[in-house]
Amino acid sequence: MNVLFLSAVWGVMMMFTGFLVKCKTKVRYIALTGMLLLVAASVADFAGFSVFNIKAPHMLFFDRFSLLFMIIVTATVLIYFLLSSRDMEKVGNYYSEYFALIFFVICGMGLISSFQSLLILFLGIEIISIPLYILAGTEKKNLKSNEAALKYFLMGAFSTGIMLLGITFLYGATGTFSTVFKLGPDTPPSALMIVGMLLLFFSMAFKASLVPFHFWTPDVYDGTPSVFTSFMATIVKAAVFIAFLKLFEESFGALHTKWQWIAAVITAATLIVGNITAVFQQSVKRMLAYSSIAQAGFMMLAVFALNTDGKEGLLLYAVAYSLATIGIFAVLAKMNDYTYSGFNGLARYEPLIAFSVTVFLLSLAGIPLTAGFLSKFYMLKAAMINGSGLWLIILAILMACVSIYYYFRVIQAMYFKEPELPQFSAHPSFRLGLIAVSALLILFGIFPNWILNWLYF
Repeated sequence: MNVLFLSAVWGVMMMFTGFLVKCKTKVRYIALTGMLLLVAASVADFAGFSVFNIKAPHMLFFDRFSLLFMIIVTATVLIYFLLSSRDMEKVGNYYSEYFALIFFVICGMGLISSFQSLLILFLGIEIISIPLYILAGTEKKNLKSNEAALKYFLMGAFSTGIMLLGITFLYGATGTFSTVFKLGPDTPPSALMIVGMLLLFFSMAFKASLVPFHFWTPDVYDGTPSVFTSFMATIVKAAVFIAFLKLFEESFGALHTKWQWIAAVITAATLIVGNITAVFQQSVKRMLAYSSIAQAGFMMLAVFALNTDGKEGLLLYAVAYSLATIGIFAVLAKMNDYTYSGFNGLARYEPLIAFSVTVFLLSLAGIPLTAGFLSKFYMLKAAMINGSGLWLIILAILMACVSIYYYFRVIQAMYFKEPELPQFSAHPSFRLGLIAVSALLILFGIFPNWILNWLYF
């Protein structure tokens, strides 16, 4: 409860800060202070100390899994602020309001990671989505940003309608909004329940940008300012998958064998389309948009498997994918050229930044000794233990090999291409921040239990 209340209150406070504080440096420090308090609040929640202890039976339930995920969320957003908060100044004149919207999104992530009612799931998804629609269109003079916001809003509203229709069907079948349905493996579900389950599945697949519901993702991620794309494509996506896993584990776990084949087909299509399309992109930003679809395919393996290894892997994936992508987009936000040639010779005049970007890309590709490798390994292990997805495991490994090609194109440009005129300027603290994030990716790749052990102790 601490994070829910504090994130909402701090978001409102950041809105008032917009006209009470004119110095952007002070605004940034206020936002960083808020994030430090949120990290402390999430740790206090995990330790069992709640300042705001309001009982909400059958609405919210804070288990170790959701509380640990909120620690990951708040810590990752703090790193995001440290790396990218200065670049948010360049987007527009509403600096404090951008922070306010992000704090509201964190509140929504707290809801969808701990919901026990379909109404709370709906409210959490909307609290996340509406601020993101605004952040996507913050560059008002940029037509691509306007297009991204409009497309995101229209498609998001459409998927929300599908979600509400699914919730309506489930309410008609069960008479409750609770996510715990009394279903046995031999109990045939009613037609209303099947339709409701499918509609919820498809709406969540849209929010997670899974194929064939991914068509909005490349244009929205490409048109949104880079400093906000990293937030939308990482932490938010991980939260959606946590909700996806929680919903189908609690509500439809007894019917797992009946809907698992749908998850398998969508996972396979997502892996193929995301990776193959990313190969042909000439913009690194657009390549990362398609690779985020491919990464969503790997995260979908947790929903396909629906076991303990999948839950552990999803937490580790949230850390590895978020840190690596936030680091890369923090670098992209400081560049004028988003093509591969924009990275030409970066290692010559910014060796520390080039090294950090290399670690980020290696982690996204799943190379050993990085957190990305172990997160992919846990996902494949979860699918293997499930026992019914050998073909899907083989396909995922092949697609991971394909991803190495387009990630290594950036590494090749940085180290083996002649440098162009240096147009990259960064504060020394920015370089140190990137090195620290890359070190975390390597440490978590060697010692994943630093995260996972907290689920059980």
